[in-house]
Amino acid sequence: MTRQLQPGPSGPGPVSRLLSWIGPLPLQQGLLFVGVLLLFAFLGQNTAESMHRMGLTPGFAFLSHQANFEIGESVLPYAAGDSYARALAAGIANTVKVALVGCLLATMLGVALGIFRLSGNLLLATFAHGYVELLRNTPLLLQLFLWSAIIRALPPPRGAYTFLGSVYLSNRGVFLPSLSVDGLPASVWLPAVLLTVFAALVISRRLLAGATFYLPKTAGTVLGALAIFYFALVSLGFSASVEVPAKGGFNIRGGLSLTPEFAALLIGLVVNASASISEIVRSGIQSVASGQWEAARALGLKPAQIMRLVVLPQALRVITPLMISSFLDLTKNSSLAVAIGYPDLVSVANTTANTTGQALEAIIIIGAVYLTISLAVSALMNLYNRRVVLRGEGKR
Repeated sequence: MTRQLQPGPSGPGPVSRLLSWIGPLPLQQGLLFVGVLLLFAFLGQNTAESMHRMGLTPGFAFLSHQANFEIGESVLPYAAGDSYARALAAGIANTVKVALVGCLLATMLGVALGIFRLSGNLLLATFAHGYVELLRNTPLLLQLFLWSAIIRALPPPRGAYTFLGSVYLSNRGVFLPSLSVDGLPASVWLPAVLLTVFAALVISRRLLAGATFYLPKTAGTVLGALAIFYFALVSLGFSASVEVPAKGGFNIRGGLSLTPEFAALLIGLVVNASASISEIVRSGIQSVASGQWEAARALGLKPAQIMRLVVLPQALRVITPLMISSFLDLTKNSSLAVAIGYPDLVSVANTTANTTGQALEAIIIIGAVYLTISLAVSALMNLYNRRVVLRGEGKR
C-alpha cells in the first residue's frame, strides 16, 4: 500500500514574521506612508541642490516672465513678449481644440465603419476590414508624417483642389465655409452657441426620459434651439451669414482655414482612432443576442429600424466604457503634434524648458494638464455610462 504524505503545517514566512513584529496593520501602513514621504523628500532635496549648482531656481516663478518666442497658431491671443503662463495657456487651448474636434469626428467615422464591418454588402465590409487592419498595425507617428507629406504636396492656392465650390485643399491648408456674426467676435458668439447646444441637450434629456431611442428627437431639439438662437441674434440687430472661402491673389481668403500642421494632426488622429472605435462598435453590436434581431424582424421592422431602435440602445452598455479609453488615447496621442510642427502643449512646454532651463517644472505642467484632461473625460463618460446602464437595467 502506498502511503500518502500529508503536508505538515506551514508556519509564517520570514516577511510575515517581520511584519507581525513591527505591529498591527494600521501601524505598518502608517510607517510605509512615512517612508514614501521621506523618499520623495530626499529626491526633491537632491533635485533642488542640483538645480542650484546649475544656477537655476526651482519653482514656477518663471511663468510670469516674458516669453520671447512666437507661436504659429493659437486659439487664445498670444504674441512674443507675453508671459510664459500665457504661452502655455495657448498650448493647452490648442491641445483641447484638436482633442475635442478629433473625438467628435472619430466617433462619427468609427460608428459608420463599425456598421459597415457587419454589413451584408461585401464591398463595404471588405473596405472596413482593410481599413481597420491597415491603420491598427502601423504606428501613429508614421501616419502623421504621411498625412503631413500629403498635405504639403498639394498644389499652391492658385491650383487648389475645389469641392462643391466652397472647400479648397492646397499646400497652405484646408479652407472650409464658416459662420460669422457681424459685430461679434467668435470668442463671444461661439461659446454662446455651445451653451445653447448644451442647454438643448439637457432639456431634451428631461423631456424624452423613457424614450426608446431619443437621438433623432434630440437632434431636432438641438436644431430648434439653434434656430431660436439665430432669430434672437437677428432681433438684437446682429446679422449672421455663412462665409465661403474664395481664391484671391496668391492665397485663399475668407472662411475657416486649417493650417497644414493642424489639418495633418487632426486627420491622423481621427483616422487612427476611428479604426479602434469601429472595432468597439462592432463588438458592441455583436454582443446583442441574436434573439433580439429575430424578434425585431418578426415585428416587421426594417434593418435600419432594427439597428436604431433595438440593437444600438443595448450595445451602448458595451460600447461606452471602451469609448472612454479611445477618447483618452486620442487626447494623449495629440502630444505627437510636436513631430509635425503643431504648437500644442508639449511643443510650447519644450520651447519653454529650452529657453528657461526649467525642464522639471515643464514636465510637471505637462503631466498635470494631461492628468486633469484625462480625469475630466473619464468623469463625464463614466457619468453617461452609469445613466445608460441604469436605464438599460431598469427596462429588463
